[in-house]
Amino acid sequence: MKEALFWHKEEERIRCELCPHSCLLASRQRGLCRGREHKEGKLLATTYGQLTSCAVDPIEKKPLYHFLPGSRVLSVGTVGCNLRCDFCQNWQISQQDAPTQKMSPQELVELALKLKDGDPALCGIAYTYSEPLVWYEYVVEAAQLAQEKGLVNVLVTNGFINPQPLEELLPFMDAVNLDLKGMDDAFYSKYCGGSALPPLESAKQIADNCHLELTCLLIPGANDREAQLRQLVNWIFENLGPDVPLHLSRYFPSYKLELPPTPLETMKRALAIAKEKLHYVYLGNV
Repeated sequence: MKEALFWHKEEERIRCELCPHSCLLASRQRGLCRGREHKEGKLLATTYGQLTSCAVDPIEKKPLYHFLPGSRVLSVGTVGCNLRCDFCQNWQISQQDAPTQKMSPQELVELALKLKDGDPALCGIAYTYSEPLVWYEYVVEAAQLAQEKGLVNVLVTNGFINPQPLEELLPFMDAVNLDLKGMDDAFYSKYCGGSALPPLESAKQIADNCHLELTCLLIPGANDREAQLRQLVNWIFENLGPDVPLHLSRYFPSYKLELPPTPLETMKRALAIAKEKLHYVYLGNV
């Protein structure tokens, strides 16, 4: 474990300041993300250096289509997440304590450099699979070391983070794919256990600092109505501009949600609506 960043004491308890949940933790209590624990008067990053997954992926799998296309990236993740999406595709690591292996930031960067020696197309490291923002301390240290060695850093995130921690992380990031799950608090509250405003604000903050692409999973009857789609597209156009790529992803039943898959006609309709204002729109899982 490592002492966490962004917290303060409130009498006998500790208030975490990393994400908008602002968990107030009694001694030995973990935050909603399961990655931060109040222990002996300090907030500790419990998943620091713990990896559940490590693999080399095409950069397009993140998905990033407009950042170093054709390259590959060493992808790593840990356990935990600060949202509780009913439709999570990686719930075995985001919502459960999956087995982990230890790897320091230095060892991770050394591994990436070794792989790059045998694979010139490997460009750097992606922090992904579960929610890397709850792995904050590890990601910051690894990304800084990677940057110093000429490797790029990629973040795949839900964007549910407070502005100050994000501001301190972004100088080390080269590209971000932000999973924007919907536009309204009702959707986030019902299906994700969060709210919509923080990811929207994060998207604007990221777009001002590095390459950004967005992903939106379309769920039948939940966030795929025409009015919702137009609201999403208009917001992207007005706040981020028409050149930010949007990946519309088809939903399939997973974790707690058993709705039928998103109809292909819905995906095609969403593509047409998005292309009215945005220059780069792609369909995924079709």
